[in-house]
Amino acid sequence: MAGVTFNGVTKRFKAVVAVDNLSLDVKDREFMVLVGPSGCGKTTALRMVAGLEEISDGDIHIGERVVNDVPPKDRDIAMVFQNYALYPHMNVYENIAFGLKLRRLRSSVWQWTHRSAASGIRSDIDQRVRATSEMLGLHELLHRRPKELSGGQRQRVALGRAIVREPKVFLMDEPLSNLDAKLRVQTRAELIRLHRQLGITTIYVTHDQVEAMTMGDRIAVMRDGLLQQCDTPEVVYRNPANRFVAGFIGTPPMNFISGTVVEQGVQITPDLVIPIPGEKGRQVQSHLGRKVDLGIRPEDISVGANGNSFKALVDVIEPMGSHDTVYLALADTAIIATLPTEAKIKEGESSDFQLNVENLHVFDAETEAAIT
Repeated sequence: MAGVTFNGVTKRFKAVVAVDNLSLDVKDREFMVLVGPSGCGKTTALRMVAGLEEISDGDIHIGERVVNDVPPKDRDIAMVFQNYALYPHMNVYENIAFGLKLRRLRSSVWQWTHRSAASGIRSDIDQRVRATSEMLGLHELLHRRPKELSGGQRQRVALGRAIVREPKVFLMDEPLSNLDAKLRVQTRAELIRLHRQLGITTIYVTHDQVEAMTMGDRIAVMRDGLLQQCDTPEVVYRNPANRFVAGFIGTPPMNFISGTVVEQGVQITPDLVIPIPGEKGRQVQSHLGRKVDLGIRPEDISVGANGNSFKALVDVIEPMGSHDTVYLALADTAIIATLPTEAKIKEGESSDFQLNVENLHVFDAETEAAIT
């Protein structure tokens, strides 16, 4: 096993900088998720580790080895693609075994001239293929071809082809994006279980922040080729480094309300000032008179009136079964709240709503950096 280190890695496509001075240390046996919107550079970073893209500047280490000029086949990595990339003329057994056979052929060509050695290698491959297929629940499908499989089964075959090689590093490029919602949740749980069982260093790329939050030991949030924040899912959710991270991580997303720092807190409208208590309040006061964006998670809004309340129009109520997602209008600002189904509010009417001020976030309006 081995960790992966990005040391000031940059990738340019002529005038476009896809990855900009990325420094990131993926620990041995860690499940690291690279997450961000389309075009943020996460897949390019993954492809540079695989050797499918050349590095413009910086170094990539797999373990103690610098792999900038090492061919992909010699990096001891296994990659799972978004489109499965299965061989249509081979059955499941042959698809899983194919890469392993090629690897053994390259490293042990001389052995194939001896019948006993060849037999031993074939036996070893057979054992590993069957053990992997059992692990993934494919043991009854080994005779089928890809066209005879469902999307979830094809994805498991692609995973099996990577697992059977026992590489130092797994690279996964949005492997669940082609699955339906229910199967995506199921396969997500299978991947987590497999990682715990195998303990192989994994770099997983996704644009789905729910996947990132539920799967990653740590998540690295990227934007326009730049790393924004890297930490555990809980820390990134509770203490986002900037407004972009705060708005990207979380479903429904964080609300942002523009205001100005005054002595009493953050003034939103002439009649509404939100107090910021404790240490956060002292940090915000250092920006007295400056424009800020107040960040509020939907779950930190509730129905009722107190010193932190505001009156807003209930625009739309979306029943979700366990709760309601409610869209509010405060002046010119749209706000989303997650409320209990028994909340006594009606569409088209104004109601009082209060904030959990202990969980408020404040961001500098100019730099977007977190103040609290």
